[in-house]
Amino acid sequence: MATRTANRTSSSVGWFGKFLSSSIGQKVIMSLTGLFLIIFLVVHLIGNLQLILPGDEGYAFNSYAYFMTNNPVIKTTSFLLYAFILLHAIQGIYLWNVNRKARGAQGYATKVDRTAGASKSSIYMGSLGMVIFAFIVVHMVQFWGQMHFTDNVGPFTAEGYEGAKDLYALVSQTYENLGIVIFYVVAMIFIAFHLWHGFQSAFQTLGLNHKKYTPLIKAVGYTYSVLVPLGFAAIPVIMYLRSRGIL
Repeated sequence: MATRTANRTSSSVGWFGKFLSSSIGQKVIMSLTGLFLIIFLVVHLIGNLQLILPGDEGYAFNSYAYFMTNNPVIKTTSFLLYAFILLHAIQGIYLWNVNRKARGAQGYATKVDRTAGASKSSIYMGSLGMVIFAFIVVHMVQFWGQMHFTDNVGPFTAEGYEGAKDLYALVSQTYENLGIVIFYVVAMIFIAFHLWHGFQSAFQTLGLNHKKYTPLIKAVGYTYSVLVPLGFAAIPVIMYLRSRGIL
């Protein structure tokens, strides 16, 4: 009996392992991690919008940053987020490379047929993903890295926030540079194209297709892929214009 149970367990584990290593399994992982990151972007945007509160001088954003970096649940979730970003990027690059080789082996005529009617964002998902991953690395080094590993960030001296850092000042100084502002806006355009295809593709991969709900999912996805990147892009633009006394 024990041997049968062990064999069944081994068989189940083996089947699950084969599924995860299969093309379908990897697409499912891509979809699940993608949906997690989609939810994270909304939360991240809500927090970052506090950067542009009028007359606030960074109090709300620094309070938010202090909470996010000191709450144990949030800190644990952030490590999960980093792992999901890495996994999503690796899986995406791998699948893009597999699909690219498969198309190349079938000749030019077949490649044209396979991409006919597809959106530009879907055709270039791998390329978009690699550019976005490079942006995330730059973004992390620019803010998270400086906050944790350098002395470039001064203290946030408000009462009740002992040991907090003035991350708002770092962001403000960064967005006084027009080149960096343009870089962030362009990166958000890339992210918008990536989300335009990725949002509905994630639901489709998970089999969540229905003639009644799919049009709604597409509408929500298109709206999301425009508004969320637009919100992120607006922050550096507004902060730059304020630093020049235009707003």
